[in-house]
Amino acid sequence: MLLDLSEEHREHLAFLPQVDSAGKLNVSSDTVQHGVEGLTYLLTESSKLMISELDFQDSVFVLGFSEELNKLLLQLYLDNRKEIRTILNELAPDLPTYHSLEWRLDVQLASRSLRQQIKPTVTFKLHLNHNGEHNTKVLQTDPATLLHLVQQLEQALEEMKTNHCRRVVRNIK
Repeated sequence: MLLDLSEEHREHLAFLPQVDSAGKLNVSSDTVQHGVEGLTYLLTESSKLMISELDFQDSVFVLGFSEELNKLLLQLYLDNRKEIRTILNELAPDLPTYHSLEWRLDVQLASRSLRQQIKPTVTFKLHLNHNGEHNTKVLQTDPATLLHLVQQLEQALEEMKTNHCRRVVRNIK
């Protein structure tokens, strides 16, 4: 899988071949900052997707760098990809996990002002675990909104079955 760099990232990395390794950069601080950001993006995305050596070389080859610079970037990637993935995993948000769900359907058949009113509501009690602590969230909705939510979740599950999503999820882990 090739890494698809945006035009902005390509521009940020464009100054790298002109850098003299022995002397001063002779470029503005903004150019250096953009170059560092471009390298950071290149290495981060490549590590996140666990791109192979060949795919990384092909992704960098498109940028038009010299053979020496391509080899240097490949070595930088190979030396640091595990550490980058470790840092990315540490930065990932620690989200609560599902424990259990209780639900109840309430129907209001009438009120003082309206005798023939039917107003259904669904109440959920969601139990979550987060860092060994149990949290409870109470949610309430009407059946139409619940049906829409179920349809959206089913659509998301179907999307996860596509080859593209499977590949992305496999590369994230």
